Amino acid sequence: MAVFILRRFIISTFTLLAASFVVYFGVSISGDPFEDLRGIQDEGDAQIQIAARRELLQLDVPVPLRWFNWLTGIFRGDFGLNIRNQDVSALLSNAAAATMQMVIVATVLAIVLGVTVGIVSALRQYSGFDYSLTFAAFLFYSLPVFWVAVMLKQYAAIEFNNWLRDPTISPTVTVVVALLAAVAWQALIGGDRQRRLVVSITSFASTAAVLVFFSTTRWFADPGFGTIVVGVMSVISAVVATYLTAGFRHRPPLQAAGATAVAGVGFYLVGGPILAEPSAWTLLGLFVLGIGAALGIGAGLGGIHRRQAMSASALTAVLVSGVIFMDQLLQAYERFFGLVRGRPISTVGSATPGFTGNFWEVGLDSISHLMLPTVALLLISFAVYTRYTRASMLEVMNQDYIRTARAKGLTERTVVMRHGFRNALIPVTTLMAFDFGAVIGGAVITEQVFGWQGMGTLFIRGLNEVDPNPVMAFFVVAGGSIVVFNMIADIAYAYLDPRIRLS
Repeated sequence: MAVFILRRFIISTFTLLAASFVVYFGVSISGDPFEDLRGIQDEGDAQIQIAARRELLQLDVPVPLRWFNWLTGIFRGDFGLNIRNQDVSALLSNAAAATMQMVIVATVLAIVLGVTVGIVSALRQYSGFDYSLTFAAFLFYSLPVFWVAVMLKQYAAIEFNNWLRDPTISPTVTVVVALLAAVAWQALIGGDRQRRLVVSITSFASTAAVLVFFSTTRWFADPGFGTIVVGVMSVISAVVATYLTAGFRHRPPLQAAGATAVAGVGFYLVGGPILAEPSAWTLLGLFVLGIGAALGIGAGLGGIHRRQAMSASALTAVLVSGVIFMDQLLQAYERFFGLVRGRPISTVGSATPGFTGNFWEVGLDSISHLMLPTVALLLISFAVYTRYTRASMLEVMNQDYIRTARAKGLTERTVVMRHGFRNALIPVTTLMAFDFGAVIGGAVITEQVFGWQGMGTLFIRGLNEVDPNPVMAFFVVAGGSIVVFNMIADIAYAYLDPRIRLS
């Protein structure tokens, strides 16, 4: 393993060095770095500023030697100065924080949602659900990201913010949404005609009832969960976690997950003072303690099924933590709504200028700015993960060892999750590594549309001003991320497929 990592590191380092020279050379000869100074009417002042810029950027030095000087500075953590005599390292730290925040959220959501939907689509091959997802995936993949971003600004932000002034849902919208939900659920669950009819009627009635409740109570004006909803969602989380990790054949995993859900609700009832004004480190510590307590509950109640019980309890703790986190955010929504003057979905920037509030209100502000650019990046990546996962899962589920597993009498959940899912992830792992770099590239366009001062802005400004140092800072982060994630993907192969040996 160590030899493999060292070999890949050396190869990747030389690749980055060669690529960095090409990029540096291309930016340096792409235009006139004095173009903005040649229009100054005072010729003497213009010559002074040109001479100062030539000395600042070392423009009298040949490009290869300039690249070498930049490279030696990188090893000291110095990215140099830009054309305005600003420290590029400081600019990069702020820009990278903004961009990575958006890219990581979009990538994680795309992986989780895309892989999940792709597996379901493969298991329901040639069904209405499968055909609908195939159409949607190709549609999302073909949409230009800048067009998606503009449409989101108009309809998911401006129009939605206007609607929040009077958040009532018309009967027409209620019926249309309920019909769409009925079609989606009957396609997802499938079965004979009678079963589809029952599912359609049930989903239509339940969706319509929820929308009428939201409209009547004006829930969107002051949203929240409350103790009852948190309790119900915690129980559902325990059931889902048990099904995914252990199934329902044995009771101990379900009992451990249920006990974890009850413990989570208990903390929600008594932990109000702690959750009222927390810090990020406090929440992280509570999360770690919750996972540890869940593992202890699983070990204590699991018996001979201890391992499965611990997995079910840990996943339940994660899901219940998410429910409680969302509830606390929604409790802070009413005051946040007033602070942003009734415009909770932001269209510009990564934060509201001069915004002050507690932890939850600042969190809502960050989410409101992240929402639209994240969705814009998410749609395309989601389509890619869905299609790749579906194709990989279909290939795996037709293998001989899957038929053997079924012939041995294993449950379908065990066949899919333990034997099919793991092997289907192998080609998707490669996609994850390449997609991370691609999402950073797509963020350049998205940042321009939404006015984010991130690495995309740094990159575009450097290109327009023939300023290599900011462009190279973007290259180091993007190129380094691609190399690191590809190395991680190669290492993950050995754990996903025992037939692969890194030696």
